[in-house]
Amino acid sequence: LQPVSATRQKQLALWRDLILKYHTTQKQNTLVLHECKLWKNEEIGRELVRENIRVICDDFVENGNGEWEDEGKTRLRILWKKPEELAGDLLAWATRSGFIGQVCTLYELSSGEDSEGASFQGADEELIRRALAILEDRGQVAIFKGDTSEEDGVKF
Repeated sequence: LQPVSATRQKQLALWRDLILKYHTTQKQNTLVLHECKLWKNEEIGRELVRENIRVICDDFVENGNGEWEDEGKTRLRILWKKPEELAGDLLAWATRSGFIGQVCTLYELSSGEDSEGASFQGADEELIRRALAILEDRGQVAIFKGDTSEEDGVKF
């Protein structure tokens, strides 16, 4: 990583963007630090040292793009979008798709045909739940419990 603070901040922002784009494109919700392909470029024979990987990941978390899944900080949950942003996307999708007044299951939101191409398709269930909780707090949705977590529903 760059030693000059301003340059380092730009570099960290580029890393955040790369991590998000890679994981959303690959539909991956978790980054395992020692397995992530982003840290190594075999074509030019270079890879990041562990200390820099930790700095990049800590910055990623501090900026609200991820959360550590374990105390040892070896697994990082990728928040494809911040819950507030995803809440807006969910409501816009429901409006655009004619789901206002309709009930959808969490499964339909994350994996259903009607949500194909939406920013939240394939997103981590926990992230979708957080976004829906924001909408529920605003009175824009009602959340219903199903027999299983995938059967939990939401009425827009």
